[in-house]
Amino acid sequence: MNDAAAVADPTPLAERRRQQRGWYFYDWANSAFYTTVITVFLGPYLIEIAKTAAGTREYVDVLGFDVRPSAYYTFVIGAAAIVQIVVMPIAGALADHTGRKRELLGFFAYLGAFATICMYFVSGDRYLLGGALLIVATAGYACAVVVYNSFLPDISTPDERDAVSARGWAFGYLGGGLLLAVNLGLFLGRDSLGIDSGTAVRIALCTAGLWWGLFTLVPLLRLRNRPTAVRSAAVGSTVSGSFRQLGRTIADLRRYPRTLLFLAAYLAYNDGVQTVIAFSATYADQELGLDQTVQITAILLVQFVAFGGALLLGFLASRFGTKRTVQAALLAWMLVVAAAYFVERGAAAQFFALAIAIAIVMGGVQALSRSLYSQVIPPGREAEYFSLYEISDRGATFLGSWTIAFALQFTGSYRVAILWLLGFFVVGFVLLALVNLPRAIREAGNPVPERV
Repeated sequence: MNDAAAVADPTPLAERRRQQRGWYFYDWANSAFYTTVITVFLGPYLIEIAKTAAGTREYVDVLGFDVRPSAYYTFVIGAAAIVQIVVMPIAGALADHTGRKRELLGFFAYLGAFATICMYFVSGDRYLLGGALLIVATAGYACAVVVYNSFLPDISTPDERDAVSARGWAFGYLGGGLLLAVNLGLFLGRDSLGIDSGTAVRIALCTAGLWWGLFTLVPLLRLRNRPTAVRSAAVGSTVSGSFRQLGRTIADLRRYPRTLLFLAAYLAYNDGVQTVIAFSATYADQELGLDQTVQITAILLVQFVAFGGALLLGFLASRFGTKRTVQAALLAWMLVVAAAYFVERGAAAQFFALAIAIAIVMGGVQALSRSLYSQVIPPGREAEYFSLYEISDRGATFLGSWTIAFALQFTGSYRVAILWLLGFFVVGFVLLALVNLPRAIREAGNPVPERV
């Protein structure tokens, strides 16, 4: 159905709004995992588990390699990214080839949620169990997001996408922030509950999985599959067909050089964004010496400020253009990352100031980038192309995470690594400036919105 028909017919419009509201709830559901598990609790906790396992030794054994306990979490994140790079394109090809986006969204979401629930059993010296569950959970998370993002062109017109994408991110910050607030209360009140800090952390990790699984029911009930030209009854032929379709997707990128350039830009600057988000708690703990209460309070503050920030940048995009808004936000990111190098040890107020600055631009950059990308991919193959987008998103974070990991391995200082992250933002800014977005949208076969 074209946009004009959708607007003229009140029934499709009402159904589109209903699906959009359901779609927002998956951001609400999965943001709890990223906020509670990745951003706050798991990094410092897994490092402590690795230190316990090391005892008096300087290293722990990881599949035959000697790894410093302080670097273990970052190496696991890098390994998880490689796994995601392998499985995400397959998930995208399956979604487009079978047309069963809703079912695949549920499968991958519950795979990740179950692995997260099982993190409750990571205690003592079980650092390898923690690493394995993290890899499974992030793989499920990433594959589900591929399918989730591919619904965006199905449930919104081109002119709606900036606002719909921004609302999804904003709603996610509220959901992630609400559960984090509950877990903050649990962590601070652990003594009155008669539990130690490790048990409080394990309960928090488990609740993230339960939250993720529970609220995933809402999009599964509201989203609808679209019929595809190709259906296969046999599982084997479905999988083989998905691999063939994946090969065509990669080959077809040569036909869309400006889409490829946008992906390269996004890979660069979003690698910096994701690395800062994923390791902010670890940086505060290991380099700044801030206690976990300060870390959680700062991250909680970020969630609610970012809600307004995502909506603000969505509004600015409607006034000044999406590309200009993203570029301005990237300049702000460069200033914040540079300032992080100079934060004094134990300076909680400085850390809070940086957290607020990051929150204002964080969600907007990601939401508007998702919207821009949905405009420069060919219709009917959204999940395949969003799998490549997610490689540039979650999957490609191994570049940033391993930058930090190697800095820790050889220097033991996060401050050395933080300056390297500036390069990701600079490169991304320059590449994005080179993208002719109206031409890229036309080449993909989509109508050009009023402002891009």
